[in-house]
Amino acid sequence: MTTLPLPEADAETGAAIRDWLDRFAARVREVDYAGAYPFWHEDIVIFGTYQELVRSRQAWTDRQWDNVWPRTAEFAFDLDNTLVLASPDGAMAVAVAPWTSTGFHPDGTPFPRPGRATIVLARQPDGRWLGVHSHMSLGKGVPQDSHGTRPVKAR
Repeated sequence: MTTLPLPEADAETGAAIRDWLDRFAARVREVDYAGAYPFWHEDIVIFGTYQELVRSRQAWTDRQWDNVWPRTAEFAFDLDNTLVLASPDGAMAVAVAPWTSTGFHPDGTPFPRPGRATIVLARQPDGRWLGVHSHMSLGKGVPQDSHGTRPVKAR
């Protein structure tokens, strides 16, 4: 049986998805929910650290983002080590991306809080990419709880 190579995205699609990841990460760092909403489908289905299965962008905000974004800092995707896969017709893409952030112990001391993400994106008729599924999880042995207290910029 012959195995085809991974369907890696072409350079243009890869650059567009990395740009999407970078712009979304900026919203996380700013704790800007309102600014992050346009990146995601309103009926998204996700898995995450705090929730096994969440349906809808609002539920994701309430159950996952509120438990993470204000309590952490310095979130960024490792774009150099991100793999972008794409469907042959260019309608769908998948980003497989490591990420870093800073967590905080109860006494306020920081700790490294790395993880990884798989994000499925669908190209919209206007050409923009919209996230339709996300699975983000912490690295092994990384404490789930972080105790930062940053304010939410916009809901």
